[in-house]
Amino acid sequence: MFDRDRFIEDCLRAIKEGSGQRGIREVVAEAVSDPAAVLADLGEPEEAGFQDVYRSDELTILNFTWAPLMTLMPHNHNMWAVIGLISGREDSILWKRVDSSITAAGASTMAPRDVGVLGPNAIHSVTNPTGKLTSALHVYGGDFFTPDRSEWDPETLVERRYNFDGARKIFREANERFRASQTQ
Repeated sequence: MFDRDRFIEDCLRAIKEGSGQRGIREVVAEAVSDPAAVLADLGEPEEAGFQDVYRSDELTILNFTWAPLMTLMPHNHNMWAVIGLISGREDSILWKRVDSSITAAGASTMAPRDVGVLGPNAIHSVTNPTGKLTSALHVYGGDFFTPDRSEWDPETLVERRYNFDGARKIFREANERFRASQTQ
C-alpha cells in the first residue's frame, strides 16, 4: 500500500544517499505500480490543480491533476523532475532552444504506472488528451516554486518569465470547462 509519509521518507533517503533523480525514479515507479493505492491515500482527483505533498529546498513533491483536454504551454523547471502517472494520460511535447525561440524535438505519452524523467534543462508542454481527469505524482530536485524559470508563448514561441498567476488561471479555466461539461 502507498503511504504518503513513507513515500516522502523514501524520496528524502534517495536524495541523502546521493542517488538523486535515478533513486527518485525507482521510488516513484514503486509508488505508481499500484495507482489505486496512491489514489486511496491522496484522494480521487475532483478538479485540475496541484496538491502539495512535500516541499523543501532540496525536494518538492506535488500531486498534479490535469482537466480533460487541458494543455499547459511550453515551460522549463530549471531542475530535474520525475513524473509518475496515477490515472488518465499525459502527453508531452519536448522542445529545444533554437536561436531566440524553441522547436519541437520529440514527444512522449504516459499512461497509469508509467514514469518519465526530465533533465534540469528540459523544456516541455503537457496535454491531457482524454475526456477525464489525469493525475500524476511530480517530484522535483529542488523547491519548485523558487527558481527562475521560463515559459514560451504557445502561439509565437517567444520566451518570457514563468507566470504562476497565469498558470493558475489556465487551471481555473480548465476547471470551468470541466464543470460545464459535467452538467450537459
